[in-house]
Amino acid sequence: MDKKFARLTLDPDFQISRIDKRVYGSFVEHLGRAVYGGVYQPGHGSADEEGFRRDVLDLVRELQVPIVRYPGGNFVSNFYWEDSVGPVSERPRRLELAWRSTETNEVGVNEFARWAKKAGTELMMAVNLGTRGIDAACGLLEYCNHPSGTKYSDLRIAHGVKEPHNIKTWCLGNEMDGPWQVGHKTAREYGRLADETAKALRQIDPTVELVVCGSSNTGMATYPQWEATVLEEAYNSVDYISLHTYYGNRLNDTANFLAYSDDMDHFIRTVISTCDFVKAKKRGKKDIMLSFDEWNVWFHSDAADSDTMGNRPWSVAPHLLEDQYNFEDALLVGLMLITLIKHSDRVRMACLAQLVNVIAPIMTEEEGPAWRQTIYYPYLHASKYGRGVALNTALRSSRHDTREFTDVTDVEAAAVWNDEAEELTVFAVNRDLEDSITLETDLRGFAGYELLEHIVLEHGDFKAVNSAAAETVAPHTVTDRDELDGGLLKSRLAPASWNVIRLKKRK
Repeated sequence: MDKKFARLTLDPDFQISRIDKRVYGSFVEHLGRAVYGGVYQPGHGSADEEGFRRDVLDLVRELQVPIVRYPGGNFVSNFYWEDSVGPVSERPRRLELAWRSTETNEVGVNEFARWAKKAGTELMMAVNLGTRGIDAACGLLEYCNHPSGTKYSDLRIAHGVKEPHNIKTWCLGNEMDGPWQVGHKTAREYGRLADETAKALRQIDPTVELVVCGSSNTGMATYPQWEATVLEEAYNSVDYISLHTYYGNRLNDTANFLAYSDDMDHFIRTVISTCDFVKAKKRGKKDIMLSFDEWNVWFHSDAADSDTMGNRPWSVAPHLLEDQYNFEDALLVGLMLITLIKHSDRVRMACLAQLVNVIAPIMTEEEGPAWRQTIYYPYLHASKYGRGVALNTALRSSRHDTREFTDVTDVEAAAVWNDEAEELTVFAVNRDLEDSITLETDLRGFAGYELLEHIVLEHGDFKAVNSAAAETVAPHTVTDRDELDGGLLKSRLAPASWNVIRLKKRK
């Protein structure tokens, strides 16, 4: 046996869960150039009749994004939804407190709902439980979902939107334990407010799914007691609890950076345990599911963002959070997607934060094209080929230690079986920075399956980036790294590589 190894055993009977497609969701906040100059830019050469950039829409459709969280994020805690509807010329400009910008309200609830339809995605709407509360949340739900005959439904119709938006997923505020949040609350205060808001929303539309705020991140002093306290108040009224996490290679240690997905795994397990503790304490019958509605790499733009907000506040659509992602960032994003797939029995929704320009897979030039960042590709592959049943892989791998982690598997992998199309996909990252590793996959449970393709994202420079001028980091298909014989697939995984190994049953 080689010193370094990786082995999977796949069988259609060894299932984790059928994956909810919403685990491949994303997020658009009124922040920086995400909306203005991102999804919306009248006068741009690609703009349609409503001002939406067609080049951005094309890339979003390519990603097959199933759901988009909107309008925040920190932004939502000072959001007055009434200012974002009605005739654009009558909408007020507001000081946006979260990101110290000026919000023009040129794009609001109805415009973004129309954009979502063009993009082929659903909306996950967030309500303001910072500066506002139950009344405003109920008004927004009535405006969006009630057919007609009431104050806010008739207001929507007067605004030219006859049919309800029928938005079914709602977030009860955002990061309410964060002292940076406008309207920050204690766990007990927030839990009570979320519970009462949830009960009121269900009176208006009993079919909505509701997401309560978990801790802003695992570094919060109250984590995970926040989750326990909030659910003690709101368990009976909500369906999901949110998780947020961002990672950055601040130590400039690639091996350690690629182990952060293990931290994400521990985070998910801890929140599941906390949810189940409250369920037991409440003598409850339902499982609280997880909505990992903010996750990504985020650190490259920190200094520039502090300078902009501190020294040049109140501008419109400033350049904020415009991280330029490199190759190693794409590897970690792939690892985080693998982690979400492995927890698909409880993580039913997730949002890569964000979608355009702001810590995003898609970037735009104000006078030029839209283009794909390095992280675009693992997200694309998971969204496209990760639909179906997540399998228990029984992964065995050699291991290594890093600066902050011990027993890190050299190879991390997940497998998804699309039983309808009779396709099987293995997603794998070789976290060894120097050596190739042969991944041995026992496929005897999938008789008659043959190799379709092996897609690889690899590069000799961990800091390589893409730009509008050149796509330096892009996937390619290899034909000499796999051998399938007698139900055993041997795949050579290059050092520090993202791999998508696709198989299909012979007709």
